[in-house]
Amino acid sequence: MHLEDLIAIRDKKKKYIIGLMSGTSLDGVDAVLIELKGSGTKTEIKLQEFVTYPFPGGFKEKLLENSTTNSGNVTDICRLNFLLAHLYADAVKYLLKKAKVPIKKIDLIGSHGQTIHHLPNKENYLGYRFGSTFQIGDPSVIAKLTGITTVGDFRTGDVALNGEGAPLVPYFDYIMFNSSKKNRALLNIGGISNITFLKKNSTFEDVIAFDTGPGNMMIDLLAKKLFKIEYDKDGKLAKGGKINDELLKQIIKYDNFIFRTPPKSTGREYYDMSFINKALQNLFHLPHNDIIATFTEFTAYSIFNNYAFFFKDKILLDELYVSGGGAYNQFLLRRLEHYFGYQVSIKTTEKLNVGVDSKEAVCFAVFANETLHGNPVNIPNVTGAGRPTILGKICLP
Repeated sequence: MHLEDLIAIRDKKKKYIIGLMSGTSLDGVDAVLIELKGSGTKTEIKLQEFVTYPFPGGFKEKLLENSTTNSGNVTDICRLNFLLAHLYADAVKYLLKKAKVPIKKIDLIGSHGQTIHHLPNKENYLGYRFGSTFQIGDPSVIAKLTGITTVGDFRTGDVALNGEGAPLVPYFDYIMFNSSKKNRALLNIGGISNITFLKKNSTFEDVIAFDTGPGNMMIDLLAKKLFKIEYDKDGKLAKGGKINDELLKQIIKYDNFIFRTPPKSTGREYYDMSFINKALQNLFHLPHNDIIATFTEFTAYSIFNNYAFFFKDKILLDELYVSGGGAYNQFLLRRLEHYFGYQVSIKTTEKLNVGVDSKEAVCFAVFANETLHGNPVNIPNVTGAGRPTILGKICLP
């Protein structure tokens, strides 16, 4: 492939692009095929197919082990970087088989990769001061295995310019969901929760977005520890418990992130079992359902209080659209309704014709196109980066 071939892909009126995403929930690879026209605010998309390709047995545990401080090793990380790319390539083939689309029809792949460590806050290290982030599932390997030009590793460029490297989805939210009539927020509840605020008729510079704190991460950890299951399906465990005020106060006391002024991002390095154990302290004796209910309550509390502290006095929300695995947790959605009140309409992104599971994968398919068009997708007042910049590495097949 030559430069002229990339230009030819860029200039096509209609492209077929695959988006790949595996997030902090570690439940598999989300793979989506979209038909795309245009770029920037003129982007038009049609979803063709979506699948979640499961991780093989033992893979999630190995990822967790190597995403945790002091428990990983360089040999495993080296192998996982390539193994995950193989899984992504298999997800692409599985997606195309389901869609009944030949691989030669695909123009691009956009891949977020799997974050195994995220340290965006600048630290002194061997005489230099910088932040860092690391995503595995190398896009070059994906390109070679699939034969499709792959754009990936989107966070790194933003962190290099002193940004948080996250959230990046707000650019997608802005170009796709900006409204002329309503003040909107787009809330994604994955392992971590992040929110994008779009006042009606907002400009690029008006966008406010940040990680609010935990999403499903601690709920999932507790479901596995206390009930030996992967997650609280539909919020039924939480619904069977009672919110414990003493525990809720302790969780809030030990969380230094939710009250931090944006821009900000967080991850598994913060909301892990050590955080849970500190927050529980002398309350391990509580009924297990009460513990799940209270940590779920904390997720809703942290989301709302970020809105109340950092946005509410500027713009009052009309609509809140929820995506991610947390959109299925009915207990969590009811608690969000309790906090936000009747004046804010809470719906899932299905109402915007974007699936709650597929939204982030769609986003990175769109980002691959934006990279080819030379459009910066980071928003400096969101990530804290020194300037807008083109993100992603273009890897040839």
